[in-house]
Amino acid sequence: MKNKVVLIGCGNVGMSYVYSLLNQRTNVNELILVDINKKKVEGEVMDLNHCLAFSPSNIDIKSGDYSDCHDATLVVIAAGVNQNPGETRMDLISKNSKIFKSIVTEVVNSGFSGIFLVATNPLDVMTYLTWKYSGFDSSRVIGTGTSLDTARLRYLVGSKIGVSPKNIHAYVIGEHGDSEFVPWSNANVALQDIDQFLEKNELEEIEKEVKNAAYEIINRKGATYYGIGMCLTMITNAILSDESRVITVSNYDKHNDIYMGTPAVINRNGLKQRIYIRLDEEETKKLQNSVDIIKDAISKIKD
Repeated sequence: MKNKVVLIGCGNVGMSYVYSLLNQRTNVNELILVDINKKKVEGEVMDLNHCLAFSPSNIDIKSGDYSDCHDATLVVIAAGVNQNPGETRMDLISKNSKIFKSIVTEVVNSGFSGIFLVATNPLDVMTYLTWKYSGFDSSRVIGTGTSLDTARLRYLVGSKIGVSPKNIHAYVIGEHGDSEFVPWSNANVALQDIDQFLEKNELEEIEKEVKNAAYEIINRKGATYYGIGMCLTMITNAILSDESRVITVSNYDKHNDIYMGTPAVINRNGLKQRIYIRLDEEETKKLQNSVDIIKDAISKIKD
């Protein structure tokens, strides 16, 4: 089966994604890089192909354009303006919404009928716009959502209690942004409630650190990209390997007519199903706050 991926946007996020693909076993057979800076892409392709002798996977890597999307299984969008120090993800809406209308229109006009995977901020809004501009079924348009936030959460909890992050069972849900939150009532380690390991003030401090992680990294090095690159690879593998894996992606909430991050089952067809978490009263209010913020942002850019 031809597993062709087209990456649109070859900045730090896009190239971190590609490099992580090269360093893992993946079912990607063909990878096309598309960017407005064509000369840079040519250099990236040359550099990446020199890695293949030592890569666990054999991927045909080439530069291309939107016409290459017509037979792709997956189109990954990492294009757009980056978040600068002092900016929130929502500050990027007006800039990136215009960029996305052009990108998505070009991809659809190529005859593309696969799955969109979005990584550009503000993530939930950009994923929603991709769905609107494409006219695709919502199951075939997903965003990275709170997958990175969840990875950060599990790392921090694991470090605090001395347990591998792979064995921390907890999620960050809602907006990939300042209103995201951790439903601690559902978090556990080896089926033991999280409050058996950490005090309430420790949980609050970890949640705060997760929320502020991007700002702290941006203040120090200008951008975040390794973590989201790994998340994109994980989601790509879940799709192409038909894993039916649970990941906190940005997916469509029909009731509120928005995209937001919740656990969902991802397979070859994109989003198989959403998983609804039972929330306590305080968590329900936090989720509604996140919903309201995303809806308000979308309302300001609807055509």
